[in-house]
This record gives sequence, structure tokens and C-alpha cells, in this order.
Amino acid sequence: MTRCLYLPPVVALSRLLARMPQRVLLWTASVVSFLLWPVLARRRRIARINIDLCFPGLSANERRRLLRANQRETVMGMFELMRAWFAPARKLLAVADIEGLDRLREALARGRGVLLFTGHFTHTELAVRLLSEALGQPVRTVVRRHNHPCIEREFERARSRVFGATLAKKDTRGLLRALQSGEVVVYSADQDFSYQNEFVPFFGIAAATLVSTPELVRRAGAEMMPFWFHRVADGRYRLFIQPRWPDWSEGDAATAAAIYMRELETEVRKYPEQYLWVHRRFKTRPPGEPTYY
Repeated sequence: MTRCLYLPPVVALSRLLARMPQRVLLWTASVVSFLLWPVLARRRRIARINIDLCFPGLSANERRRLLRANQRETVMGMFELMRAWFAPARKLLAVADIEGLDRLREALARGRGVLLFTGHFTHTELAVRLLSEALGQPVRTVVRRHNHPCIEREFERARSRVFGATLAKKDTRGLLRALQSGEVVVYSADQDFSYQNEFVPFFGIAAATLVSTPELVRRAGAEMMPFWFHRVADGRYRLFIQPRWPDWSEGDAATAAAIYMRELETEVRKYPEQYLWVHRRFKTRPPGEPTYY
């Protein structure tokens, strides 16, 4: 338990940072990202490999600039996570433009649960918080549990205040129950999956991708809607709730996974620095292929 004594001061500092004006918060994150450059060497190496793989058409200098911008965005994402968990609702007023909110409300009015299908961007949880505030009800999230019990306890306490109880990554039954109960759940399946997967193209590279999502939505009697978001130059956020992709649940599971990766790639290319490139997306390889990392 003594190893957790540092957490209360960290939480207190996070609460203070979450209340900073948006421009000050982003400026502070930029400064911190510069100071953390030596500390983030391992994660930066992973991001560099991913960027080199996915953007071969860029020059070496352009890829280096994208890598630097991505590190800055990744650190900003830590500050935006504090904003998502601890900012008072009044601090989030009028910082987001949301398209498709009526589409979501109509589905809920029909008594349907909604799976908002998205990807791992640097400010995903803040986008979920902004959507929750606009919708006027908690939006559930699916998360990977932290290995350290003290940290996980603090994370869950912070998240549950604004999102309700979170769902573990492999808790399929919990996700089904939430959707069957008519809840809104944000779900990302774009990280490396070594199970229930198919290899489908992502930036032209075979990527191990979860294929069970369409069946899960069908079993829950729910609706799927793509959910995208990004931060623009003035510091505001734009959120988009779109209709389900044509043919996403009509064909086989591999086709659905390929559609998901294709649509995600389209969104990532708009603001590539805001994607979570520090994850080993291409860790699992087809038989006979060497590892990239």
C-alpha cells in the first residue's frame, strides 16, 4: 500500500490542471512534451516504426516532423485525460461541435443500445466526456485494466464519476448487457489482437484485427454508429456520429474488419499526429513474417 502514497498528490495536481483554460493547458502540454523527450524514447521508437511503415510516401524529414508532432499530441492526450476525468462541466461548455447527435438520440428513443465504434486517438476519453455532457447522460467506455491495482483503482474511480462503471476489454458479457439495456458504449477495436482476428489492410499493411464486433452488435439487438473526433487549430473539438457503414454487417467477419480499418485509416489521415502511434499495432504477424518491433 505504501507504493500508492504518491497517488493523492498526483490526483490533486490533475484536478488543478483540468481546470486550466484550454489554451494554457495545451501550451503547458507542449512544454512538458519537450521536457519528456528523453524519457519517452521507447514509445517514440514504436511510433517511429509505425509512421515509417504507414507513410512511406513522406520524405524522411516529413516523417520526423510527424513523429515530433505525435509525441506532442501524445503528451497533450495525458492532459486531456485529466480534463476528461476531473474538469467541472462548466469548463467544457462550448468547446465542442457535435454532428449527428440527433441520430444517436433517435436510436436511444427507439430503445436500442448503441455501440459507438471508433479508434485509439490521443484524446478519446475527452471526446467521450464531451459527448456525455452534450447527451445529458453517461456514455460507457471499454478499457484495458491497468496491471497495478492502486493505479487501476484510481483510474476507475475517476472514470466512473463521469462515464459510469467501465467495461473491461475482454468483458463481452458486460458489454452485451450494457447494449441490451439500451446504453451507449464507446468501443475501439483497432489495437493488435492475437485472438478472434483476421489480417486486413491498415495503411497497406496486414494488421491483426478483431472480427467479433458485428456478431456482438447483432446479439445485443443494438445499433452501430461510427464515432470520430479531432482537435482543430483553435483548440476546439469536432465530434462526428455517422450512420453505420453500408455492408458492414452484411458480409463475413473479415470483410467487416476490413471496412473498419479502411474507414479508420481515412480518419487518421486527416489528423495523423492525433492517432495513438505509440501502440504496437502490427505486433502480431501472419505466419512466417518477422516482427517489426
